Amino acid sequence: MSVSTVAAATTICAPLPVLGRDVTVPLVTGGEVTYAALDYAASAPALQRVWDDVAAYAPYYGSVHRGAGYLSQLSTDLFENARKTVEEFLDCRPDDQLIFTRSTTDSLNLLAAALPADCQVFVFETEHHASLLPWQDARVTYLNAPRTPGQAVETLEQALAARDPQGPALVCVTGASNVTGELWPVRQLAAAAHAHGARIVLDAAQLAPHHPVSVQDLDVDWIAFSGHKLYAPFGSGVLAGRADWLQAADPYLAGGGASRKVSRREDGGVDVEWHDSAARHEAGSPNVIGAYSIASACKALTEAGFDTLVAREQHLIEKVRTGLAEVPEVKVLSLFGDDAPRVGVISFVVDGWNSSHFAAALSAEYGIGVRDGLFCAHPLLRTLLGTDPQTQGECGAPEAAPGEKSLNAIRVSFGAGTPDEHVERFVGAVRELVTKGAKWTYHTENGRCVPAV
Repeated sequence: MSVSTVAAATTICAPLPVLGRDVTVPLVTGGEVTYAALDYAASAPALQRVWDDVAAYAPYYGSVHRGAGYLSQLSTDLFENARKTVEEFLDCRPDDQLIFTRSTTDSLNLLAAALPADCQVFVFETEHHASLLPWQDARVTYLNAPRTPGQAVETLEQALAARDPQGPALVCVTGASNVTGELWPVRQLAAAAHAHGARIVLDAAQLAPHHPVSVQDLDVDWIAFSGHKLYAPFGSGVLAGRADWLQAADPYLAGGGASRKVSRREDGGVDVEWHDSAARHEAGSPNVIGAYSIASACKALTEAGFDTLVAREQHLIEKVRTGLAEVPEVKVLSLFGDDAPRVGVISFVVDGWNSSHFAAALSAEYGIGVRDGLFCAHPLLRTLLGTDPQTQGECGAPEAAPGEKSLNAIRVSFGAGTPDEHVERFVGAVRELVTKGAKWTYHTENGRCVPAV
């Protein structure tokens, strides 16, 4: 997309209305300011459209699938139609199954529980812990951090070529890094996996809110994401993809809804016939409002148009990256380099600053919410920072000496609801903190850096 196209798109694309856009917060230096929510990679604010849709449905809420009453039937239709909406949003194959879960973490743990016996799993050490850790009961090969997209594909191909070709295998990969925002070569990694008889699951937690995602175009076997990243923060998530492994596995949770028939045996036990549909892994009363909120967000993003949303986000990314590049003390973290395509997630360190102190000052003195730490991606941060992430700095401790390696990082992230003023305020605050220092005194309290009273 050309610069002129981006500029044209941003002149006609305003931020999507989100909850909290007018919330004001107090500053330690006095007065109040409109809160700049720049922690979208952790939880994006709910779209106003999503909130309005949920509020309109709430009076008609009822238990799904097994009720004869009107509200129960209405809720059942809404729940199953939400499933269809999300399937269309993801461009699923006709025979795919879509299961509503609690989050990306829940989705990937569900898939891990459904792996065939003796399955080999291949995962890059650069993954978020949600996609790095669920495979502990399988034969796991952790792949070293690549420094280019091409190296990622080459590393995977070499690992798969050396595996036992007879057994099942699964590759798990992110679509966009929750630390650097960089896009991964998903289509090429999927092709490499399939060429060696393996399947692939895509962690789209940071990709789906920013870019259109097509299961068929990317040729992935499964996809997982969270509602709270997709402007629908109601404790819901999605696992969608091939049905065979899911149908062959025991239910993720045993209980009502997952079973088709239960009968007593003469020996006192019970025989259970489980569903083959998505209900097999959706035991208990499902989160109807969470599922509906995801579907509402999918509709809102589709109607807004991803071309326009992506163009506007690239405009914001350029604002932030250009502003940070003008501060010599700031180092932006990257695996693939400055030219790598990315979403609105940028992590950095500031020479001479403890990251927790810097983030606390952004909040207390400028009303800007970012995140500091290791972002549930410790091995990746070890690679990017060159330090052991088990070592934590204290806010009240002396600041890092110039040139000293940082113990953690700062992450700024944004998306469809972010106005220009928020990123402009952020860039100005970074410049002012680096050149003039913090106006307030800070100390560590309950593990967090906070302003001293």
